[in-house]
Amino acid sequence: MLSRRHLLIGASLACIAAPAFAADDSARAFVTAIYEKYKGKNTKGIPLDKDRDVRRYFAPALAAKIIKDGRESAKRNEVGALDGDPFIDAQDWDIAAFDIAVTEPAAGKAVATVKFTNDTLKVVVLDLVKLKDGWRIAEITYRRADNKTETLSSIFGKP
Repeated sequence: MLSRRHLLIGASLACIAAPAFAADDSARAFVTAIYEKYKGKNTKGIPLDKDRDVRRYFAPALAAKIIKDGRESAKRNEVGALDGDPFIDAQDWDIAAFDIAVTEPAAGKAVATVKFTNDTLKVVVLDLVKLKDGWRIAEITYRRADNKTETLSSIFGKP
C-alpha cells in the first residue's frame, strides 16, 4: 500500500523530471517545424537570404559563418561555399517523410538525428543549443553514403 510519503516522493520526482521532458519536446518541435517545410517536391523550404532568418535558426558562431560567406560571395558575384540547402544537404528535393530522433545529453543541449530519403537515404545530425530566444543549431553533421562525415562549419573552412 502506498503511504503519503511515497506519494509525496513520487510527486516531487515527477516535478523534477518534467523540465527534462519539456526541453526535449521543445527541441523536437523546433526541428520538426524546420523539416515540415521540406515535405514534397521542391517545396519552399526555409530561405536563408536575410541575416535575421539565418540567426533565427543558427547559433551565433555558425550564423556568422553563413552570413559572412553569403556577403563575400555576393561581392564576387559567385556562388558561396554553401551552395545547397544546409538542412537537407541538397539543392533539389522530393521528400515524403522524416524520421526525427532527439536526445538531450545535457541541460540546454540536444542532438537531433534526422533521416529521410531524397533519391538516397540521408542522415543529418543537428547539434542544438538553447539560447534565451529558443533552440538554435550550433552545428550540422552530414553522414555520407561512404560513412564519412562533413560538418556545416567545415564547408566554410577554418575561421
